[in-house]
Amino acid sequence: MQNLKAIIFDMDGTLADTEEIHRQSFNTAFEEYKLDCHWNQTLYKELLSISGGRERIRRFIVENNLVTEKQISITDLAKEIHTRKSDIYRQRLIDGHVGFRNGVSRLLADAINTNITLAIATSSSYQNVETLLKAALGDNFSENFKTIVTCEDISEQKPSPAIYQLVLNKIGINPNHCVAIEDTYNGNKSATSAGITTVITTHMFTLDDEFDGASLVVNQLGEPDSPMKVLSGNTHGSNYVTLELLDQLIEDNIG
Repeated sequence: MQNLKAIIFDMDGTLADTEEIHRQSFNTAFEEYKLDCHWNQTLYKELLSISGGRERIRRFIVENNLVTEKQISITDLAKEIHTRKSDIYRQRLIDGHVGFRNGVSRLLADAINTNITLAIATSSSYQNVETLLKAALGDNFSENFKTIVTCEDISEQKPSPAIYQLVLNKIGINPNHCVAIEDTYNGNKSATSAGITTVITTHMFTLDDEFDGASLVVNQLGEPDSPMKVLSGNTHGSNYVTLELLDQLIEDNIG
């Protein structure tokens, strides 16, 4: 690889198709707290424009003037509900054995075998990352990633470039030699604002998002026998995302 030195993955919706599990877990937590709201798929798609589950809950409560019997501030209530939601979500990950999206395992293995640096930049918590990656990669999952940066490590969430700037600082690699793999408008904006070449893998909640500046937008990373659907960008003749394609996308960006 002449250009590609690192791949930085988002987690939810990118490594694994977890957003529907998140949505269901939010609703279960709302029911437990007797909060009069239910996030259907259409509403949840809109709410994904707000990075961070705790902030998503807080803003929804404020904007909809929801009433609760609990004598607690809205900020503290949102934190409490989000903590419970996260517990529900992680248990569902464990019970359901949620795996990686199509093409992720292959690309991770290829990167490891060719000494490409791997990192994670996610708006989720470290506990959520740990639960997913332990289930998919085993207890030694962290050995595969040079750094994992979560919402707990920064004050400004995506679409701010702060999380990617911190990842770049930790891995010590110029953004011109990195590719970010994301799934949302906010993730794309965060990565491109940090000067990183970006590949988007869409899903049911982000299919209609705008991805200005992304080098490639596809429905999945794909496999040789399960090709990706290209929504925008140049695949240079490849039917699935490979290290060679990522290397070429960087060349297209800086060349």
